[in-house]
Amino acid sequence: RFQQVQSMMYDLMEWRSQLLSGTLPKDELKELKQKKITLSLCSLYFHRILELDLIVRDEDGNILDPDKTSVISLFRAHEEATNKITERIKEEMQSKDQPDYASYSRMSSSPTHSLYVFVRNFVCRIGEDAELFMSLYDPQKLTVISENYLVRWGSRGFPKEIDMLNNLKVVFTDLGNKDLGRDKIYLVCQIVRVGRMDLKDSNSKKYTQGLRRPFGVAGNWCL
Repeated sequence: RFQQVQSMMYDLMEWRSQLLSGTLPKDELKELKQKKITLSLCSLYFHRILELDLIVRDEDGNILDPDKTSVISLFRAHEEATNKITERIKEEMQSKDQPDYASYSRMSSSPTHSLYVFVRNFVCRIGEDAELFMSLYDPQKLTVISENYLVRWGSRGFPKEIDMLNNLKVVFTDLGNKDLGRDKIYLVCQIVRVGRMDLKDSNSKKYTQGLRRPFGVAGNWCL
């Protein structure tokens, strides 16, 4: 039972990862929505193998309301669901002696890895506003392998958007096994100073505000 549920859960996680990526073309998105029916079948199958009550759903995967559905429709829905589950159990019985290479393939190829980063504080004496650009970096190939996460930091030591204090979080998603197979992955933070041309300028008539200048960079091994 565990292996049966495990195989279906891998399918669900892969579909969820594809939906959350937001990069699917319309035809693939339509095909993935069609799998909603398969989700209903999975739910029925779970209840059957775990000896729970059978819950029937409509074609869109919504649970049928007994107060709004006729007795005949409920009976036909239960009958149809029972037939589908019986066919599924027969398929499981026929393939139980065969190695489940499909599950192994999903485990090894599904891009479900993510890196969660929580920025608690930024300690660097700049004297002006700064922009922090955080990204994942491959030191061996000398290339950035993710998009930048931008944090605007004020000159007083707080985020520019004060409501983001203690809430600066980002998740680097779609990290596949190819990324995890790299020798090292660094989390790199590039610091850009926003303000005067020269920090030594004190007369407001001699400098221009809002200039962006590279200030520093820091990195730490994360994977």
